[in-house]
Amino acid sequence: MIVFRYLIGEVFKSQLAVFLILITIIMSQRFVKILADASDGDIPGQLVLTILSLKLPQLAVIIIPLSAFLGVLIAYGRIYADSEMTVLHATGISEWYITRLTLILSVVIALGAGFVTLYLSPWATEREYQILEKAEADSGLSSLIPGRFQQTSNEKAVVFVHEISRDGGQLERVFLAQAPAREGGQTSIVYAESGNVKEDASGAQMLELNSGRRYAGETSSPAYEVVEFGKYQIQIREQQVEQKRRKLSSLPTSELRSQKGPEASAEWQWRIAIPLSIPILMLIAVPLSKVNPRQGKFGRLLPALALYLLYYILLIASRSAIEDGKIPQQLGMWWIHGLGLLFGVVLLVKHRTAGQKFKALITGRSSHV
Repeated sequence: MIVFRYLIGEVFKSQLAVFLILITIIMSQRFVKILADASDGDIPGQLVLTILSLKLPQLAVIIIPLSAFLGVLIAYGRIYADSEMTVLHATGISEWYITRLTLILSVVIALGAGFVTLYLSPWATEREYQILEKAEADSGLSSLIPGRFQQTSNEKAVVFVHEISRDGGQLERVFLAQAPAREGGQTSIVYAESGNVKEDASGAQMLELNSGRRYAGETSSPAYEVVEFGKYQIQIREQQVEQKRRKLSSLPTSELRSQKGPEASAEWQWRIAIPLSIPILMLIAVPLSKVNPRQGKFGRLLPALALYLLYYILLIASRSAIEDGKIPQQLGMWWIHGLGLLFGVVLLVKHRTAGQKFKALITGRSSHV
């Protein structure tokens, strides 16, 4: 039991460390991109953290298998490099026992990854669509940033707001420039002390300005007219934003299973491939982590990473091939998992008694021939 807790604890700590490092790096990159979109006015600033949190399940789908694979390599590599594994073998702890412990942990991680890829990630993707659509629908006021010239949603005017009240409902010192409605028409400049955004039943948004002046005239003429007003309105969005076309990755798994066609089949098999790959990768990692003390604990890390990349490149290529109809849906990605499992078993039994006997049998037959 002590050995069980020790080995499981070492592997899990390594996997958790790798996961946190990778997710921090990737989330930092996404945060910079989302922050840039917010600074450009594409999304409201108050939604930055919400959108970033919804990206987490989508990224975890990719990172969990890699962290599971690297965690086994790093943990067992250190144990081999420090000669601890030699001591464990001397006390009767076989490599097969260590493999079984690793597979138990892999099943637990695979179940968690299955929940993420089958339920949490599609929900997060759909929720992100909904939030971005709502932000676009409310783009009249929520996307306005104080101290910046911004184009209205219908691209008919440019607005500059000096201040926005804390509750977001009131605009202070508003500058508005309107292009001519037709060729040869008048260009108008409006300045108002205050204003707000209103929306009618059809979804159209109006910018309502209070207490200001409107300067209008042709750009080719020095003559212009000045009108003082108590209230002035301009439409800044024509109608409610239509719902965007969804990707299959946002569909709940229950709905995805009812879909027909190669694209739905590819998406379904991809969701299954993520948790299914974890036990296979951890099985492969056990014999690959075996190093002698002179090699160091990272002795086989690069070849192992190359093997991991090959595995996932094949999965991605197969997904595209299924979508294009080049691979039958029945074959799908299963052959890749089969090859990975076979490779892991071969590595595992290679140095065992049965593997040595089989190798000697094959070698003997080849020499006899």
